Amino acid sequence: MHRTSRTARGTLATLAAASLTVSTLALGASAANAAPTGPGADPVAAGITVPKVDGLAADFIGGVDVSSVLSLEESGVVFRDETGQPGDLFEILADAGVTDVRIRVWNDPFDAAGNGYGGGDVDVDRAVEIGSRATAAGLGVLVDFHYSDFWADPAKQHEPKAWAGLDIDQRAAALYDFTADALADFAAASVDVEMVQVGNETNNGVAGVTSWDDRAKLFSAGSAAVRASALDALVALHFTNPETVGRYASIARELEARDVDYDVFASSYYPFWHGSTANLTAVLSQIADDYDKKVIVAETSWAYTLDDGDGHGNVIDLPAEATQYPVSVQGQAWALRDVMAAVAAVGDAGLGVYYWEPAWLPVGPPDRLEQNKLLWEAHGSGWASSFAGEYDPEDAGEYFGGSAWDNQALFGFDGTPLESLRTFSYVRTGAVAPLQMIGVEQVSVSIEDGEALTLPETVAVSYNDRSTRDEAVVWTPDAGPIAGPGTYTFTGAVAGGFETAATVTVRERNYLVNGGFEDADRSMWRLTGTGATLGGAENPRTGTRSTNFWLATDYAFSLEQTVTGLPAGTYRASASVQGDNEQAGDSIRITVSRGGGAASDDRPAPRAVATSPAEASAEFELNGYRAWSSPSTDAIEVGADGTATVRIDASLSALAWGSIDDVTLVRVTAAADTAELAAAVARADGLDRDAFSSASLAALDSAVVQARSVLAALVPSQPATDDALSALTAALDALVAVTPGPGTGTPGTGWGTAGGTTGTPAGTGGSSAAAGLLPATGGTAVWAPLGLGALLLAAGGLVLAVRRRAVGG
Repeated sequence: MHRTSRTARGTLATLAAASLTVSTLALGASAANAAPTGPGADPVAAGITVPKVDGLAADFIGGVDVSSVLSLEESGVVFRDETGQPGDLFEILADAGVTDVRIRVWNDPFDAAGNGYGGGDVDVDRAVEIGSRATAAGLGVLVDFHYSDFWADPAKQHEPKAWAGLDIDQRAAALYDFTADALADFAAASVDVEMVQVGNETNNGVAGVTSWDDRAKLFSAGSAAVRASALDALVALHFTNPETVGRYASIARELEARDVDYDVFASSYYPFWHGSTANLTAVLSQIADDYDKKVIVAETSWAYTLDDGDGHGNVIDLPAEATQYPVSVQGQAWALRDVMAAVAAVGDAGLGVYYWEPAWLPVGPPDRLEQNKLLWEAHGSGWASSFAGEYDPEDAGEYFGGSAWDNQALFGFDGTPLESLRTFSYVRTGAVAPLQMIGVEQVSVSIEDGEALTLPETVAVSYNDRSTRDEAVVWTPDAGPIAGPGTYTFTGAVAGGFETAATVTVRERNYLVNGGFEDADRSMWRLTGTGATLGGAENPRTGTRSTNFWLATDYAFSLEQTVTGLPAGTYRASASVQGDNEQAGDSIRITVSRGGGAASDDRPAPRAVATSPAEASAEFELNGYRAWSSPSTDAIEVGADGTATVRIDASLSALAWGSIDDVTLVRVTAAADTAELAAAVARADGLDRDAFSSASLAALDSAVVQARSVLAALVPSQPATDDALSALTAALDALVAVTPGPGTGTPGTGWGTAGGTTGTPAGTGGSSAAAGLLPATGGTAVWAPLGLGALLLAAGGLVLAVRRRAVGG
């Protein structure tokens, strides 16, 4: 690593932070501030609030991976500076406080005809071109060798085509040569390579090999090539899933046991999947302390919108998938800041953080999807082209297309930087915006069929200083439209006219008592045999308890509960089981039968019932840790005696293990035909609401609420369906047409915006609460980000513009 270059770059980063021109791009406002950075210095005024990261080293890496840049530019994407003028991406990044660029390298991401696989088509030549531009802008470079012809990650580590059939020694030699030759090309182009990553997310393999001995041999070959090159670069090994207990310590032990030479333990960290930042600090600190390694986060990101920019679905597109921060520019800044703080908290060993693909923008809007597809295919600007199918048939071959990351970029869809890009500077100074509401808690409620629904009277409202307050909420519609088991959504208005939503899941009534084993009284269950523990604490599916099983010898057990007083009708049973190590001939099944079980001395003889058998069973599968198998039995008919028994029988080999949870006995009812009702709702949704009177629309909205409630039911009843259809048909027939006045209409959404938001002021969209019901998410405490609005006046004073130039190397 060029330490002189790194220190100089860190000094420039501090200067840039001290004299930055703040643009609240997402808000349409700006402020210029000359900000001191010494102890006790005030934070800069800005459009977002970012707490300063105290003690951040001057040479702490604030990096980005922009490997798709060439393909994007070839597809016509234009990057813009804070004034909206076209600019060079690398200069824009440097001006925002970015210090380094990470570049992935694939061996041969092309088919025999020269068609690129996509994802930037980044082979060595294109990587060198990207590195040269980064160096010219004064940015350091991390070279990320995947040792594959396309994406390498924990799920796939395909060998390069040219290495097919090589044994491990030949493969190590090929990897050494490829690495050495590529680094020679970077050196010849004077690219400032400071770190080299030997493999990408190599939890389970690298370059087509999976055993630790083989992986270590390839890691060592790559490391030796870096050491032998003309570059004074650090060697990094890259892994992911820091949330898994003991994973990183185990990996580090395996590497040490095989004497693998490396400097940096690199981790991916995505808040969506990878646990808390406190845990991230803890596991990286363990590596630094116990194994004397430097650490980085090589990949991170957060979404600023749930909108799609190009017609190809995004990895994160549902509120329930993004609950840790607001889905907004402010939330994005917090997420990045917190990861940087987590790595800095490791101490001197914490070198920095890289944001993954902050510039992977749409090549065109969703309504130009067919044109976008042509660009993705021609230039490799999507995540995968159809040509990649020959190399990766199960993933790229099935799901090729555009950017699945455009809503996690640090640029708006039009190429203008979001203010969250300034986080790389703001972490050094701190930044404060006027206090604004930025999110409203979305509510998730689960009740059993027949329980009264009570929605909360208040919801948590979040502000851009990271505080929360409880505010009163008014729900629309009220709790009336619950129509049996299913999922229902209610909109809510809070102070200021902002909307939230409550997702209500109505569960089928479980006629078993303590089916999840949570209550301490488990006397209603009869457990016989060996190997099972009723109400154990290990691996519950829900709650904190389950029935666990394991034994060192072959074993068998039965678990059953008899229920009396059931209404006559049809019933089925289900449960969830997870575990592993079963052998051929092992079995675990659930059975529901009429009458009492083994615990009953006067179990009635089965009676012939024409509509269903007296007993029905379903087999579980043991598919691995927390891979839940949840079959349901066929239905049986319970007569006037109102008695049924649910039993789980297991016959297992030694060392087979697992847990049983959420055992249910539910009543089955015949579902109504709702096709006609769904068509009527679609007709109502498709109306031009400006063409009808508000009074007649209000009646229609009420009927639509009723209809949606019936459709949301898990098993809609025929009477409820008929009533809803009758009411909706009458409301449609009763609509009163009006003549639109001049200038009416709904404005469209233009191309060139910074993306959408997931929460809007209530009553501003021209539709009623009933017509605008939010989709159900089933998540808990999902933040609905709302657009910020603030006008910051320039503070005055001379603003020093710092142009980043190449330093050293």
